[in-house]
Amino acid sequence: MNWWQDMVCYEVYPRAFADSDGDGTGDLAGLTARLEHIRDLGADAVWCTPFYPSPLTDGGYDISDYTGVAPDLGTDADAGRLTARAHELGLKLIVDLVPNHTSDRHPWFLDALAAGPGSAEREMYLFRAGRGEAGELPPNDWQSAFGGPAWTRVADGEWYCHLHASEQPDLNWRNPKVRDAFTEVLRYWLDRGVDGFRVDVAHALFKAEGLPDAGPGQHADPLRNHLMPYYDQEELHPLYREWRALLDTHPAPPGAVAPHDRVMVAESAVFDPARLARYIRPDEMHQAFNFAFLEAAWNPAELRRVIDDSFGVPGAAVTWLLSSHDAVRPVTRYGSLARARAAALLMLALPGSAYLYQGEELGLPQAEVPVDRIRDPLWERSGRTERGRDGARVPMPWSGARAPYGFTTADAGATWLPQPDGWAGLTVAAQETDPGSTLALYRAALRLRRAHPAPDPAAPPVWLSEPGAPILVFRRGELGCAVNLGAESVPAPGRPLLSSGPLDGDALPPDTAVWFLAPPSSRTAHGDTCDDARD
Repeated sequence: MNWWQDMVCYEVYPRAFADSDGDGTGDLAGLTARLEHIRDLGADAVWCTPFYPSPLTDGGYDISDYTGVAPDLGTDADAGRLTARAHELGLKLIVDLVPNHTSDRHPWFLDALAAGPGSAEREMYLFRAGRGEAGELPPNDWQSAFGGPAWTRVADGEWYCHLHASEQPDLNWRNPKVRDAFTEVLRYWLDRGVDGFRVDVAHALFKAEGLPDAGPGQHADPLRNHLMPYYDQEELHPLYREWRALLDTHPAPPGAVAPHDRVMVAESAVFDPARLARYIRPDEMHQAFNFAFLEAAWNPAELRRVIDDSFGVPGAAVTWLLSSHDAVRPVTRYGSLARARAAALLMLALPGSAYLYQGEELGLPQAEVPVDRIRDPLWERSGRTERGRDGARVPMPWSGARAPYGFTTADAGATWLPQPDGWAGLTVAAQETDPGSTLALYRAALRLRRAHPAPDPAAPPVWLSEPGAPILVFRRGELGCAVNLGAESVPAPGRPLLSSGPLDGDALPPDTAVWFLAPPSSRTAHGDTCDDARD
């Protein structure tokens, strides 16, 4: 079994994690100094979102140099110290690769603008003539995922494609020069000792030949993503086979994992299980984020269906997540801390790997960022109707009774994004001394998860509850999990090892999960009880 098949990976958004120099922005040195928190939580790896030079139109995902370090986040030496310290603590380091688009201030794009129509420089991107008598209309009807047309016109009359913000021009992945450039980016970071890559927007690099219209309803139904001419194209898979071969063979520097132990995970917003399964074939990506699980409602039938559908590739371990820098935090999304805690035990009991997002282990809710401090381009591009993702990117609260809660020595008003009042009880320092805290729950869960590993991380859980029951009960090996998603208490199975909230005697209250030892002989429970699953 490979280490990543059942790993727990902790996602860090560096500008919002820890500030070492008092400028109000988190940085690599701050992350390095706080790595022990991640180690002590029980994680196996750290995924660090982009720390590369960027104008920050889209929170660092508009990159102007793929092999540099943003000056406000540190230096090349800081990146080296981060990698070395992570390895000293037994943590693997995964970094972001953002291959769909660059910043509009990347030298490649500046060269393309200067070179003009028909140039080799423009072939690095998707420049096209417009429609209409004078080319005044976009080349097709594609819409940006951030709202508005996916095309912007430049001074000489041509248009360029951007599936996100206009400051993020999409690359032309049919150009071999683009392919070669990213091969060198991968080699650069492998030589620096990283242990893997999370590939941003992995489903969108290639666009359909001829750039046909997409029709109505774009970005409205995730289940139709794979039908769009700018998503999920066949040419993606030979590319990912090339990258996999590179990861499997490129020499590893001291301290890094061996080549065959590296990991590549796809951020692929493809919700059809059969289509998503193609990204994690044995010679392609190792993992793909399970967005269907993240977006599932607090409903037993829907969650059970998503879990069953997730085990669609024989031998491939499933990747679970409840939150990220792009998602509404679980406490807010589910409507309560109790449900978020129960969902955490559900996720961490499932076979496969799990990704946690900074602050999830503290039970942080989605923060309300004042309008004058919103950074997310979704806000303006939606006509100020969508507040965007900033509420999940508010700096971590480490200690203290008021903002900035130990995140920085700067004044609270100078932080990357403002922190809300009332978080004193949610800080790491406050929760470390509270055995009933969410931090204590996560630490206990990760210890038990490690003590009771899944015999086969790629095998689906064994259901101990009937379909249609308001309670989900299953086991992975000897570790059992029951989650009550109904409105009434039900009998709790077995002898509890850990629960997300107080039990009611022998009963499992609503919105509560419990872990228990489940012998292999456990029979399927009937109805909404779990009596047959008792040991």
